[in-house]
Amino acid sequence: MSTSTVNSPTVRERLNFRVILAFFAIYVIWGSTFLAIRIAVLLVPPWLCAGIRFFTAGTALFLFARLRGTPGPSLREWRSLAIIGVLMFSVTYGALFWGEQYVPSGITSVLEATLPLFTVLIEVFVLRQQRFRWRVLIALAVGFCGVALMMLKSGPRGFGVFPCMVILGGSLSWSLGAVLTRSLPLPKSRIVTAGAEMMLGGGLLLILSLVTGELHPFPVIPLRAAIALVYLIVAGSLVGFTAFVWLLGRMPASRVASHAYVNPIVAIALGYFVASEEITLRTLLGAGLVVGSVVLTMRDV
Repeated sequence: MSTSTVNSPTVRERLNFRVILAFFAIYVIWGSTFLAIRIAVLLVPPWLCAGIRFFTAGTALFLFARLRGTPGPSLREWRSLAIIGVLMFSVTYGALFWGEQYVPSGITSVLEATLPLFTVLIEVFVLRQQRFRWRVLIALAVGFCGVALMMLKSGPRGFGVFPCMVILGGSLSWSLGAVLTRSLPLPKSRIVTAGAEMMLGGGLLLILSLVTGELHPFPVIPLRAAIALVYLIVAGSLVGFTAFVWLLGRMPASRVASHAYVNPIVAIALGYFVASEEITLRTLLGAGLVVGSVVLTMRDV
């Protein structure tokens, strides 16, 4: 029996274990970040929270890659990184963190699940990068009907439409940034790219926090919010994103992107059991329509 035959099951088992851990990170950890955001923004100004998260995580990733000898971006690439950083981090998460002051974490996660839907809309109807298909249009219509159903305000614990629209606007900005990423010149290293984008986007959020008066006077960050922020930086951005990039290098993107319809399930469950967020039949029906629409859309494009 050869040495390679003896060792191959061990190598395979290690790889499978890493895959399981990576999917756990993008399914459960990313799904749990919505509750962590909710905890943080109810105690600390939202743009300060978002800025601290992404500037810290982005700087750590960028420096890690550079210290390992990875080439830095060119001037042209820095311009592209700034555009994507503003669209995908400053606008998207500025809207998300602000909106979660008013919208429960479970509902927010379902609204964020529309990211693939907005991406397809831009690719098909705006940039004409994909051909029109009725099945995709029907799937998109079902998803946005689910969003409309969830945004119907009812009862004293209902939430306003405007914060939901702000969160959806942020999702649209992320989708636009994701589409532009394919055509803009960016560094070859995904770690350098993501680190620089988060660093630039987070820096702009900190500036926004300053000019809007969030830092006057400088807020005291309670222990509960500090723990939530550390979790968002380490687990949500560093561990979660590293796992995402690692999986992209080993599996089809469509399989890795399955987190888009698993995260809402995790977030709704955590919101209900940990934060006592209300779950109604309307919420479940709307979430089901959105998640089902995302599944159909991602299988058909």
